[in-house]
Amino acid sequence: MKKILTYTFILLYLTAMVKPVLPVLEYVLNQDYIAEVLCINKDKPMLNCDGKCYLAQMIKEQQEKDQQDIPSADLREYPIGFVNILDVDFESVLIKTALVSMHPNLNEQQFISPVFRPPNFIS
Repeated sequence: MKKILTYTFILLYLTAMVKPVLPVLEYVLNQDYIAEVLCINKDKPMLNCDGKCYLAQMIKEQQEKDQQDIPSADLREYPIGFVNILDVDFESVLIKTALVSMHPNLNEQQFISPVFRPPNFIS
């Protein structure tokens, strides 16, 4: 099953890669027929067109078709902004955690005093 999916995706990928080259490939394979029958400038032999005008027309049509195939998204349908999913009252959470202490007899000054001493001035 994995091999089938792998080969399918590889084929789809290669098809998408070859699609822009198809007009040139068609021109190379059918150059004589295009030069004799489909050439736009076949009544002007001094141009030595050999069907390149038809190739240019096919490439232009392919590019226009590719431009039309690109989906356009209306950004007004997808507003960008913040959505309030949860309305949390952080003050009540902080108050509850402040009331819970591992050492109820210790205060803030006992932790700060040994760490934050003023520097000694050496003269």
